[in-house]
Amino acid sequence: MVDAIVTGAGGFLGSRLVRRLTEAGFDVLALDRTHGDISEEQVWQELPAARTLFHLAGRTFVPDSWSQGPSFTAANVLGTQHALSWCKRHKAKLVFASAYVYGVPDRLPIHESDPVRPNNPYALSKHLAEQLCEFAATHEQIPVVVLRLFNIYGSGQRPEFLIPTLLNRIRTKQEIQVLDLSPRRDYIFVEDVLSAFSKAMDVAEGYHCINIGSGMSYSVQEIIDILQEAAGTALPVVSSCTVRRNEIPDVRADITRARTVLGWRPEWDLPAGMRAMMKES
Repeated sequence: MVDAIVTGAGGFLGSRLVRRLTEAGFDVLALDRTHGDISEEQVWQELPAARTLFHLAGRTFVPDSWSQGPSFTAANVLGTQHALSWCKRHKAKLVFASAYVYGVPDRLPIHESDPVRPNNPYALSKHLAEQLCEFAATHEQIPVVVLRLFNIYGSGQRPEFLIPTLLNRIRTKQEIQVLDLSPRRDYIFVEDVLSAFSKAMDVAEGYHCINIGSGMSYSVQEIIDILQEAAGTALPVVSSCTVRRNEIPDVRADITRARTVLGWRPEWDLPAGMRAMMKES
């Protein structure tokens, strides 16, 4: 039996989690795409027993989810069902990487008990997976910790995401072009996210759904300003004032439950995280 299995181990977050757990002395099995498709049962039948399964594998890019809905459902929903079935067979704990699922919030900061209103197929697939997790914890006594990850950033992230896109424009001294400068998001540095996953290993039995964010929000304009200050640039910024489909004006996590259940709090503020990201990239 190994200490932990990490699915999605070849990804931005999964590769870092494998490294952190291994450096902490845990025996870790890294499961990536070379092992097969997580939506297929055979992949799970071949896995050894483990004490904890960190389930990070799945489809993640929101724009793709509108045109590739079936593959998001297969990876994020069916893949999670297989993960839960594996946990049941091996009496393992599941730590599941979920996402922002609240849609346009009724209030800020957003608490885990607030209404869930997925406003894109990706968020919907994650919420469906969460429901499977809660059912399994309630009716099959599988210990489950769901981490609702807000906007993660860090070096190695896919270039299509906002911060890597902006950083590339700044480094190549290009005019910064964006759709809209006003949307605000809760950005959380990848090192803080990894800390939350590590602490989730020690959570008691039952079902726990926990926001992982910074508890603060920043606009696109503020992100650009922070990046330019760190890089020492003053590049022109042009916005087309285009509101994206199903845009959410502001997002900020209530992280009280993370403090009380995990004993976790973010250690990196946004400027410090941005500087670290720029050095690593």
